[in-house]
Amino acid sequence: MELYKFVAPEIIFGPGALAQTGVSLARLGVKKVFIVSDPGVIEAGWVERAIPYIREAGLESRIWYEITSNPKDHEIHRGLQQYKESGCNAVLAIGGGSSVDAAKAVALQSANDGNIREYEGPDKIQNPLPPIVAIPTTAGSGSEVTQFAIVTNTDRKMKMAICSRSLVPDICLIDPWTLTTKSPELTANTGLDALSHAIEAYVSVAATPLTDVQALNAMKLVWQNLPKSMAKRSDLEAKTAMAMASLQAGLALSNAILGLVHAMSHQLGGFLDMAHGEANAILLPYVMEFNLPAAEERFGIIAAAMGQDIVHLSRRDAAQKAIDAVRQLARNVGIPAKLSEIGFTDEFIDTLSENAMQDVCLLTNPKDVQLRDIKNLFSSAL
Repeated sequence: MELYKFVAPEIIFGPGALAQTGVSLARLGVKKVFIVSDPGVIEAGWVERAIPYIREAGLESRIWYEITSNPKDHEIHRGLQQYKESGCNAVLAIGGGSSVDAAKAVALQSANDGNIREYEGPDKIQNPLPPIVAIPTTAGSGSEVTQFAIVTNTDRKMKMAICSRSLVPDICLIDPWTLTTKSPELTANTGLDALSHAIEAYVSVAATPLTDVQALNAMKLVWQNLPKSMAKRSDLEAKTAMAMASLQAGLALSNAILGLVHAMSHQLGGFLDMAHGEANAILLPYVMEFNLPAAEERFGIIAAAMGQDIVHLSRRDAAQKAIDAVRQLARNVGIPAKLSEIGFTDEFIDTLSENAMQDVCLLTNPKDVQLRDIKNLFSSAL
């Protein structure tokens, strides 16, 4: 019998989950909470809506929202200084993946000495972190349930993957209502991000039966609900389905890890500050074609999960259906077909390919990867 490990936080899911913010923090012994968010989420009003629940529980709070997409190491340093001055004893993330990753990094630094750059890689954290609660406002990153924090090293212009069980939030509150303030473009980008997580986790060499069920259902939910979620902000049924897809894809990636798509997209985000979900969405079909020979059977199952008719098809043709379905969905929701459409040029290929070879996500890719392979894929996607 094989042994499987699966890590996850306490999860409170459903419309109205935001109302559990104060009691959730109180259950963790929090007295004053450091709220990490970003300007867009502040403007959308979700922090303002959460604060009364915090006050009702008899707790104080301090807000910090000076972060950007692809959070930077120097931003984490500023956040740490704010946290130390605030007298807080817990961290609450309200926002997308950038806010959650930044909150995790601040919590890490508050309890561990040195620079955030020293914690790149697996299991570098020595001291226990203060309580972390996460409220995602996008359906994509899954960071609210993962053991990862992604922070940009601005000197190297590379994204650092910090991995530790300590980074799994204590509680995550997933309220589909928070998705109703997203633009259609952000809905598409984050939705395809969740799909890339599910697919890469499913074909990962570290996949298990515990992660497979999460990944496959996430794919099904994205296929069935992403266009509907984009079409109408008030479609709570579609928003709830996308929130579940992001959650399940996040659980899958946290435990099965990812692959070549993320090894490449991390470089685009770190070096060129590109939107992570959009970069993943563009790269996904190209990397799937590369990986197909090593994962034919699993690709066929992916095709079926995404509503494709694979009856009477050969295993290779069924696998190709998965790639075709991903391309079709990306086009349907307005994702660019090429990296050149979002500012990528061939002058970056050599540097980014060499950086991608150092990314931890390559370890679980289903097919061995050489430097020339990554260069060819960047050129194909250009």
